[in-house]
Amino acid sequence: MSIEVGQKIEGTVSSVKNFGAFVNLENNQSGMIHISEVSDGFIKDINDFLTAGDTVTVKVIKITDDGKINLSLRQASENAAPKEERNQKPVQEKPAYQKKPAFKQQAKPAFKPAAQESNDTDDFDKMMSRFLKDSEDNLSSLRRNTEGKRGGRGGRRK
Repeated sequence: MSIEVGQKIEGTVSSVKNFGAFVNLENNQSGMIHISEVSDGFIKDINDFLTAGDTVTVKVIKITDDGKINLSLRQASENAAPKEERNQKPVQEKPAYQKKPAFKQQAKPAFKPAAQESNDTDDFDKMMSRFLKDSEDNLSSLRRNTEGKRGGRGGRRK
């Protein structure tokens, strides 16, 4: 009798490895039960479930092109849920979307010139000079903070 996918057959566990168990089947054939196909839950040690010499009923889940037979112990049990049902998570009701209260910003006053001068170019010149002074101050402090962190012998590079 040949072995077909979906068939439930009985076999004897020949050896147990950390990744699964090898099972001797009829007609001097053997297959493997991967550790994920032993039980529905997480398995830390397969030796807690199977030992060499155990007689088990397994389900053939795949036969590869090179003749390897993949077996499942959990799918062979009568109370096992089909794979589609096992992988689905229970649907949880999500509460209706509630908008979070917006961050209250204080209203910024509209731009008001400090002093209304007769010539607008003077205002621009003052703003530009203030910007250049602030930029130079920021660059000098940045240089001061990064000079010691560059490494090397402490001298300037030429």
